Amino acid sequence: MAYREITMIEIKEVLRRWVSGIPKKRLAAQLGLDPKTVRRYVKEAENCGVRLEDGLAGLTDEIVGAVVVALKQPAAHPHGDPWWACEAERTFIEGHLKDGLRLTKVLRLLTRKGVEVPYSTLHRFAVQELGFGRKAATVSVADGEPGHELQVDTGWVLSLEPDDKGVRRRKKAFIFTPNVSRYRFVYPIEHETTPEAIAACEAAWAFYGGVFRVMVIDNMKAVVARADRLEPRISEGFREYAQARGFFVDATRVRRPKDKPRVERAVRDVRDDCFAGEQLHDLDEARERALRWCRDEYGMRRHSTTHRMPREHFTHVEAPELLPLPAEPYDVPRWSTPKIARDHFAQVERALYTLPTRLIGRTLDARADRSLVRFYDRGRLVKTCTKLPPGGRHIDPKDYPEHKRGYAMRDIEFLQKTADELGPSISAMARRLLDNPLPWTRMRSVQALISLARRYGAERVDATCVTALAHDMLSMHRLRRMLETAVAETKPEPTRTLPPGRFLRPTQHFALNPTTTTTTTTTGESS
Repeated sequence: MAYREITMIEIKEVLRRWVSGIPKKRLAAQLGLDPKTVRRYVKEAENCGVRLEDGLAGLTDEIVGAVVVALKQPAAHPHGDPWWACEAERTFIEGHLKDGLRLTKVLRLLTRKGVEVPYSTLHRFAVQELGFGRKAATVSVADGEPGHELQVDTGWVLSLEPDDKGVRRRKKAFIFTPNVSRYRFVYPIEHETTPEAIAACEAAWAFYGGVFRVMVIDNMKAVVARADRLEPRISEGFREYAQARGFFVDATRVRRPKDKPRVERAVRDVRDDCFAGEQLHDLDEARERALRWCRDEYGMRRHSTTHRMPREHFTHVEAPELLPLPAEPYDVPRWSTPKIARDHFAQVERALYTLPTRLIGRTLDARADRSLVRFYDRGRLVKTCTKLPPGGRHIDPKDYPEHKRGYAMRDIEFLQKTADELGPSISAMARRLLDNPLPWTRMRSVQALISLARRYGAERVDATCVTALAHDMLSMHRLRRMLETAVAETKPEPTRTLPPGRFLRPTQHFALNPTTTTTTTTTGESS
């Protein structure tokens, strides 16, 4: 015979009629119960303190509840020998289950030890005594304050109609869901990049009429550069955007959908309810369809959790708590890593910008927006330039070495100023050289003049230039020869020192002894 569970209301009705004086068999016939069941209820009621003489006044809810509890107690069945064999091996079984072994493997290990138990007994023992197979209890996270938290997810939600080549293109969409009102916003995108993520956020702020304070987002590469459960690193471009708009980014853990449960199942709903069956040819049509669905269909449908229409709920509860909507559209920056070439130039978006000599060979971080280009060396700003169109060149003379700056920039005044500092005659010579309809064609001669002054000394060159100017001589080759000749004439003749002789003898060995000679002059003969 099938067993039918009796509810608390039926038990109370049995007891209420019994204390009213109705016999048990008649009572059973009236309620369609077995007389033995009625006797069991009455017996448990008497054990709990119910008396006929007390009447209905003694039948309180507390006593009825005690009777129900007593009737619900399961029958006590003694455990058999296999159960106690498992109890004896409790430490062994519990240790292997903590190590991750399967219960069937534990059963084989017990068999090797000589412990023979059925698998059903081992499974029942592991479930009841060791908590095997039970999932951890979960709790519902609070929604938080209105207007504070916005959960974001992405997913493949639509396929556009075939293009000219017959190819259907799948597209992703950003899905925004506020924690409190659940007023959802969907924004289809072309590619999952940082600029597309910023564009989706800008569209969301315009849709909601303000900015949420916290954005909970998964670890997509467009937003999160390095995922970490404690200290995720947000990409430079999106972090700068969050700072500009005044909200914080809270990245979830990797593969933890419970970190953003309000939006986790939204991909399926958006795909099936918003875009399924629609004929959409481009992203503009998809975005228009998504906007109508969010505002007029999903937004005006009663939510199963909040039991309010999301659009009405958001308008009255969350909209007043949002940060103000930005007055100007955000200028999305573009980041790159140019390398400084030997000619001092770095290329950013097909335009060239000079940087100081000390940075040649280094790879910098460059941030380009609508008006400026900023260069960073290991996070430190080193230069800011005006944004140029492709093909443009920004040359800062201060980036070049000082001795090369004048020639590189064709700076006639710089060369003349350098010559003025070396001497009056050198200054006059430089002025004569540059006195030309095409002065930049004589820049090399002026540079040669400055080089001669550095080599032979400014005073000597200045004195030589007096002679050159007197004879209207402007050739740098002849001036150099004049300086070389003057140097040779003024240089003293070095004193020659003879090397010592190898077999030098005293002077006495070479001196002649003096002798006395008498000369007699006679006629015809001498003696």
